[in-house]
Amino acid sequence: MSQLAIIGGTGLSKIAELDIVEQHQVKTPFGEPSAKIVEAKLADKVIYFLARHGEQHTIAPHRINYRANIWALQSLGVTEIIAVAAVGGISADVGPETIVCPDQIIDYTYGREQSFFSDDFSAHKHIDFTYPYSEQLRQRILSAGQQCNIQVVNKGVYGATQGPRLETAAEIKRMAQDGCTLVGMTGMPEVALSRELELDYACCALVVNWAAGLSGKEIHYADIEQTVNSGMASVQRILTGIIEQTSAN
Repeated sequence: MSQLAIIGGTGLSKIAELDIVEQHQVKTPFGEPSAKIVEAKLADKVIYFLARHGEQHTIAPHRINYRANIWALQSLGVTEIIAVAAVGGISADVGPETIVCPDQIIDYTYGREQSFFSDDFSAHKHIDFTYPYSEQLRQRILSAGQQCNIQVVNKGVYGATQGPRLETAAEIKRMAQDGCTLVGMTGMPEVALSRELELDYACCALVVNWAAGLSGKEIHYADIEQTVNSGMASVQRILTGIIEQTSAN
């Protein structure tokens, strides 16, 4: 039996439609998760929710305890994760307020704990990562968007950068040459850790700004915040649709 969790990023610290059942403070071998994990109900379906950056968005991308977050969710019985992310748009067809369901990722991060098995490694613990995102879960995001009359771009390459600073124009130019269509700071190692624990994982990414050097002006957080506030309403509708679909099956 599948059990869904949602990891919320910038602009999604809670989902208003959920009825909270319990909040779990989970202890893990890897330290503390970003926040208490919220167990909630919608349409008689139990789901879990975790605020990636903490309840008050005080944890920088490079300091998120990704291992604790994913381990804690799995310990509660979670089998599939939809990760919400606020990202920058690199390709011309993914401007602000576009919602994208990426199918590939390129990792530019460094110094983050990349594996549950770093201190207990053996050859059979290598994971196949050819296709990092669960196709079945991606299709559910796309289907929910279609049913809500919200366009979701199918496929894209998420470039995961270190943060917390935004990128330079030259870095974005290089990422475009590498094939990246989106840029964000939290995609890795979150998706790889999920694969290590055999959890299905997909990303629902909201484009909140043009990446550095593409708009002809500097990036200001006030502009990002405005796009987040308007775009996350559509993301929440998609998530609600996915939960309701699941409860109907």
